[in-house]
Amino acid sequence: MTTGMRKGLTIAAIHLAMVASLGGKLLIDRATRPRVWARTAPIDPDLPIRGRYVRLRIEGVPAADLSEQPYLVPVVLGVQNDTLTVAPDPHPSGPRVTARTVVRDGRQTAQVDPPLAFFIPEHVSDPSIRAAGEELWVEVTLPKQGPPRPIRLGVKKDGVLTPLAVE
Repeated sequence: MTTGMRKGLTIAAIHLAMVASLGGKLLIDRATRPRVWARTAPIDPDLPIRGRYVRLRIEGVPAADLSEQPYLVPVVLGVQNDTLTVAPDPHPSGPRVTARTVVRDGRQTAQVDPPLAFFIPEHVSDPSIRAAGEELWVEVTLPKQGPPRPIRLGVKKDGVLTPLAVE
């Protein structure tokens, strides 16, 4: 084996270890961090070079003191009674998650920013296009820092949430 091949294999092994460690961290977070279904508001994607995906703005229940803020404010996400909660972050640090309150369907909700990208295969129709009376939901993992990580999509109709088979 030549020196060049040895260096190339060493670099390939280092890259493989880095990718495997990131994948392991995401799997550990999925197993240990809170998970919750959150209502979404699909928005048009504006990055066509990223592949086929649905861009989602998730919604949660705002804390009482968040409702006074009309603009994006740093927040922490949590789970209470199987519901995504959004509260002001008293000590913002690390990757920022922000939210603003809006009124949707006559109730106050907190829209989380940045929007999530949920990648879909080529052969699957756009899951964000729903019939009347159906709502698009997404199950997310809440990491210690940063935005939620989408796991799967679901549709809520007549109060029943059904996961979608988007594979």
